[in-house]
Amino acid sequence: MMNDAHGSLMDGIYRYQRHFYDFTRKYFLVGRDEMIANLAPPPGGAVLEIGCGTGRNLVLAGRAWPGAQLFGIDISEAMLETARGAMAKAGLADRAVLERGDARDFDPEALFGRRAFDRIFISYALSMIPDWATALAHAAQFLAPGGRIEIVDFGQQDRLPGLWKRAFFGWLAYSHVVPRADLAPVIAGLARETGMAGHCCSMARGYAIRGGLART
Repeated sequence: MMNDAHGSLMDGIYRYQRHFYDFTRKYFLVGRDEMIANLAPPPGGAVLEIGCGTGRNLVLAGRAWPGAQLFGIDISEAMLETARGAMAKAGLADRAVLERGDARDFDPEALFGRRAFDRIFISYALSMIPDWATALAHAAQFLAPGGRIEIVDFGQQDRLPGLWKRAFFGWLAYSHVVPRADLAPVIAGLARETGMAGHCCSMARGYAIRGGLART
């Protein structure tokens, strides 16, 4: 069931921010370009971004992997408007389908006419999804054989100065962003439950975290 309250909140936050979001986030959303560069979908494979935002990441994925089919969901219609414009400007509109959906319970068959994806990636979005563990478990259902989920998000800043951590977490909270301290154990638990391979590692002295699941 779509969380309309959360969708309205995101629309409110990004109604104006979306116009300068990519410029302001360029320097502190660490690891997302590396993640996209390593997606390596199979030829003609389907790539889904959960929380596609402005479409910036899907544009990069489309350029990096010219044979891939591109799909994206976001709960904010304002962000989707910007994303669709970005895909059209990049000449990728014919390869991309973007739809409004709640990460916790979206139906890919209803939205996209397909059930499985070769790659699913989530870039700095789990920290904005209230029931994020449910969203991750939901996404794992839709991995094709040999498929992977890749995640990058804010870490716990654990090897950075305490003053930095307090100030940074306060700023993130103002934007309704909560770094997920238990991302690693949740990934490990999902790996045990599903028989997938899980991985999780800290980056940049704890500033960011990379993780994911792989289906054999």
